[in-house]
Parts: sequence; structure tokens; C-alpha cells
Amino acid sequence: MADWRLSEFIEARELGRGAQGRVVLAHHAEARTPVAIKYLARGDASALASLRAEAQMLGRLTSPYVARLYRFTESEHGAAIVMEAVNGASLKDVLAENGRLEPEAALLVLKGSLLGLAAAHSVGVVHRDYKPANVVVQADGLSKLVDFGVAVLAGQGSFAGTPAYMSPEQWRGEPATPATDVYAATCVFVECVTGQRPFRATERAALMNQHLTAAPDVADMPEALHPLVAEGMAKSPQERPPGAAAFVSRLEAAAAAAYGPDWEQRGVRALAAAAVGLAALFPLGALTVAPGAAGAAAGTAGAGSAAGSGGLGTAGTAGTSVSKGFLATAAGKSAIAVAGVAVVATSATVAVQATKGSDKKEPDPVAAVRLASQTQTIGGLQIENARYVTVSGLGDLALEKRVNQELRAPLDRLITIGRGTPGQVKCKGNSVKVFTTARAGLQGPRLVSVRYFMQSDWCKQADGAIGGEVVTVDLRTGKRLTATDVFRPETLTAAGVARLQTLFTQRDNGHDRKWTDCNSDGRFERTDFFPNRSEGTTIKGMEIGPPRLSAFLTPAEFRLAWLHGGSDGCGNLDFGASYASVRALLKPDFAALLPK
Repeated sequence: MADWRLSEFIEARELGRGAQGRVVLAHHAEARTPVAIKYLARGDASALASLRAEAQMLGRLTSPYVARLYRFTESEHGAAIVMEAVNGASLKDVLAENGRLEPEAALLVLKGSLLGLAAAHSVGVVHRDYKPANVVVQADGLSKLVDFGVAVLAGQGSFAGTPAYMSPEQWRGEPATPATDVYAATCVFVECVTGQRPFRATERAALMNQHLTAAPDVADMPEALHPLVAEGMAKSPQERPPGAAAFVSRLEAAAAAAYGPDWEQRGVRALAAAAVGLAALFPLGALTVAPGAAGAAAGTAGAGSAAGSGGLGTAGTAGTSVSKGFLATAAGKSAIAVAGVAVVATSATVAVQATKGSDKKEPDPVAAVRLASQTQTIGGLQIENARYVTVSGLGDLALEKRVNQELRAPLDRLITIGRGTPGQVKCKGNSVKVFTTARAGLQGPRLVSVRYFMQSDWCKQADGAIGGEVVTVDLRTGKRLTATDVFRPETLTAAGVARLQTLFTQRDNGHDRKWTDCNSDGRFERTDFFPNRSEGTTIKGMEIGPPRLSAFLTPAEFRLAWLHGGSDGCGNLDFGASYASVRALLKPDFAALLPK
């Protein structure tokens, strides 16, 4: 085992060794990105199987609030996991050092890790083991969520978790839901603010009874935060916020009401101060002084690695010595500490790669994006050179099918309209002609964005211009992203949309129509970003169509496409802004997928 190494990484020091494997700090030979590598020896089939299944389940999850795992490799030697080495201390150690946190700092910890949970919930994953040891506080005061060792898909479940933070449904062995994680996160929040867990029975049976029936102890909580705790720790999952994203909205409202609009800035300062006392134990400090590792820790962890990008993984944390064997649990969790540094290992990756007899990393699957066309007569409908975008090479046929269904959805919608649905009137004559044009924007590695414009001689529109549509698809999940996936909630308010508009400039689209010619007051409206009731297919008597304003991603800039049917030349306008200028108005999980 000691002789097995991934050849493209230079090891700086060994952090720990056990009967089943070892953990090392290293850096990539070319990119110099600092990483932690966990080697697991072949022998325990169940541990390998659990680790592999966990990596596959979480491999498409990417969030700046969840520590990355760059690569999972399996060979005849065993398995190796290349992880992000995050400079930080576990929240458990921060609390041990400081006792409790200022409310603003506790709210910030909760928000950051809740956003990590929200990313997991968005792809159907429930963490099930949210606790202080699994939240890493970095030197800048921001936090990341780690260790998905007992995570399951929503609706699955068994008796698993850490008793002090387990929800009533976990104690009963019932299926886990996102609300399960909300309960645990609220327990941790109480502990951060008060220095005490909400339930403190020492006997397991008594602790279970408290979680099942007792009200949490909030005597030392600020009264303004009591409703947040009551909602998050409701005994029934149906009475809690349905997931982490919803709970974040409640948290932000409660924090602003109790501590003012600048609560986050004060929270960052307080949290950074709380973590700085443990800075001597931060793992990248050890990496920079190790022989042969000079410069390896430059920059932020995880940036620009040739080992891979995107996905979840691990974080380096400060901690105490652990005497259990490496990967002691069946789920594959471990904490190995040597010289005061622990690496808490989790398992997820964007590219789950199996190699047979080789330590070389093969390139991750890359989506091949191409423009296709369709010419066909279906009954009285003539489809003439209708263009649409397809992808191939994703390596997952079911995922590839979902992505391609979303990418050609505008053409399918146009065909539905052209063939006629009850209540629609076709043009005179024996046939209806339709076609689409398509322009691909961003083409990977994780997002594909396409701008469509649709035309027909169908008489619902005087000039046959039915309008257009932007389709942006997440290649990891096959999900089509809407405005609510792209923009922060506050951006989609009237004031937020007005601020957004100030950042954009109309782009030349080959005609002389200006936005002020097409809109009497020249303003974007909040409703423009949501599905409208015109130019759409009929659903239960109402026509639902795409939004008029949609985010269109290009390699060079962030655009808003105005796509609306009509004969005045105003239905096909573009507005552009740099990614840097709009990043603060975007959801962090989405912004992390964009070009820099």
C-alpha cells in the first residue's frame, strides 16, 4: 500500500495511516493545487462498495458551500480519493475553543452550510449527519459542509445519524427528507448560540424520548430567534420548512429583522476571529512548510486543478487524535489525525473513474455539442429545416436523454402548437409550416445554453414570429434552469430587477431596433422573468409560454434575451453584461458553474 501513488501528484507529508489505508497531503505536479489524497487498500468489499455507491450518488453535486472531491479512482490496488484541502477548522473545534458564538456568527454558519444542504437537496440527496464536526470554518469566516458518509436519496432511510442531532423520523427509522437535515441544522444553531445542545440527556433512550416528545431548551436563545428554532425543530417534518433553501429564506428574514441589514458582515468578522485561534492547525499551513511543497498552497483550495473540478468532497480540519482504524465505518467515513491535523473524508466526485491496472487518469467525459435539424411532414404540419441542439458523450445514457429532451423542447412545443390543440385555430390551407433557428452559447463543461427563435405561417401571430426561448441545462442533472435557479430571490423583486437592468447594455443584433423603441418606459419588469400566458401551449384552458426575458449564457458574457412574438422587430433583442458585474446577483451554486 505504501508504494501505491497517483503519479501526477507530489506528496508533501503523510497525515495518517491505519490498517486499511493512509491519508496524505499533496499537490498536483503541474497545477500546484493542494489536495488531500485518501488511499483505501483493497480487502474490505463492503467498504469499497459503499464508497463507490456514495461517490456515484453525489458525483454531480457542486456548490461553493460544500467541499469538493476531485477524483475517485479504483484499481487492483484499492481506491484513491483526491480531495480538496480546505484551510479551516471544524465548527466542533471552534465551539470547543470559544464556547459559543455571537448570534450573527451562528446565523452565518447556519446559512453557509444550509446552502450546501440546499445544493444536495436540489439533486435529491439528504445528508442525514449534519453536526458541528461536519461543518468547516475557513479563515475568512465562511463555512463549508463535509462528510456525506451516510447520505441517502430522499425517501430512503434507516436508523442512522448522530444521536444528538437526529430528527424524530430518524429515531423511528423512517424515510429521510430534506426536512430531516433542517432539523439537525437547527439543533446545531442552538448549540452555536447557547453553547449547549437543545437536548442533553446522557442515556440513549432518554435522549431519543426528548427528540420525540420534548420542546428544545431555548432559554438562552435571543427571543427574536425563538420562532426560527420552533419551526426548524418541529416534531413533524411536514411542519418544518420543506428543505434547506426555504429555511435560508426564513433565516435571512429573521436575521435582518433582529440584527439589521448588515448582520452578515458582522457575522463574517466574528466567525473569522473565532477560527483564527486554530489557524496554526490549518492543514495548508502544514503543506506549505513540508519538504518539496513550496508554493503548493498558493491561491484558494480547489482552484484550477488538473485533477478535475466541480463536485463534493472533503475538507481539511483541525482536530484531535483519532484512534480508530482508517475508514472504520461501513459508510467510509474517517478522521485520521497526525501532529494535530485531521482530514475528514467524504465521498463524491464529478467524474467517478475506474481504472484497470493503471494509475493514470483518463480524461473526464466531455459533452459534444452539435447543431441538428429536422425536416418532416406530420399530417398537415410541415417542419422545414428546424434547428435544435443536441449533446453526446456524457457517459450516462439516461442523463443524456434527459438533457436532449430539454434542449429540443422549444421545437417540440412549436410542433404541438403547429399541429393544433383544442381551441386553437389554424391558418387557412392544407398545411402549417414551422421552423426554428438555434444559437448555442456556453457549451460546457457543466452548462449548455441555447437561444431559439421560432417562426410559423400559423395565423396566431400576424407575421408568423411566435417568439423565442432560451434553454440552459445543467449537464450533471439534466435539469433545465429557470430564473429562480439563476437569480437570488432578492434579484427577482421589483427593486432587484431595476438594479439588474442598470448593469446591462443592449447588443447589436443586426437591426436598428432599440429597447426604448419597443418599451414605453424602457424598464424590465419582474414578470418578464416568469412564464407568461401567451404564445404558449394550452394547459387546462390557459396558455402558458416561456418568459420574455431569459438568461442566455455565452463564453464571453452573461446575456438577457428578450424573446417575444410580434411583427414590430422587438421580439429578438439581446442585453449583455460581464459575468463579474452580475455575479453578486446570482445564486452562489449557479455562479460557481460560470466562467470567471
